[in-house]
Amino acid sequence: MTPEPAAICLGCWQNMHMPIPLRGPLSAPFRLFGIKPSRMNPNTCTICEMAFSKVMKARAVTIDATIMFADLRGYTTLTQTIAPDGLTSLLDAFYDDCAKAIWRYDGILNKTIGDAVFAIFNFPVRQDDHAVQALMAAREIQQSFRRRRDELVRIIGAGDVEIGIGIGMDSGDTNFGEFGQTHRDLTAVGTVVNRAARVQGAAMSGEILVTASVRDRTGDMVTANGTDYALKGFDQPVTLFPA
Repeated sequence: MTPEPAAICLGCWQNMHMPIPLRGPLSAPFRLFGIKPSRMNPNTCTICEMAFSKVMKARAVTIDATIMFADLRGYTTLTQTIAPDGLTSLLDAFYDDCAKAIWRYDGILNKTIGDAVFAIFNFPVRQDDHAVQALMAAREIQQSFRRRRDELVRIIGAGDVEIGIGIGMDSGDTNFGEFGQTHRDLTAVGTVVNRAARVQGAAMSGEILVTASVRDRTGDMVTANGTDYALKGFDQPVTLFPA
């Protein structure tokens, strides 16, 4: 967990032992070469996202990671009933709550996909307890959005539309790196990513659902009984636990 903005890039320090300044006077020369805080996590730098293949000596690596998907429930319905500036306010609040929590617990906000976000924990900032950090981030997202929900409903005029966040998580080996030739994308792919996305789809508004892998890695943080879900694309039922 990084409670304050880091002075140096945590990813470069952990992976290469290079102290790349992110803030303050020492960071000025680096900015001249385009090295600055990453938009995926401002406690890492653009070297971590732009020079992945050079830093890791490979276009992709297998990492043990926790993947989180969070989706804003009610957004599609609201697009048909409220003004564009109201939708902007809602998305701003959703993205801000997600980003703050993900970065606080050293994850990267890899993508925003319309009314959803995709986060990765355990790269480039490594943590032995990345599933714990991801779950704490997920809980903070829910708590932050819940606190401001009533005010948002009043501001945007949501009426009786239920707005909230559904979150799904899975942990395990994931392929992470640069994919594509003409358009290169730094992201994670594989079964763990696909399963986390489907778990998010099964979560109700205000709910966090996790797989057995996440439950087993987070100790007594998840104590509820599991329920078998038929997830699209998976032949066998997947047991999910509310967290």
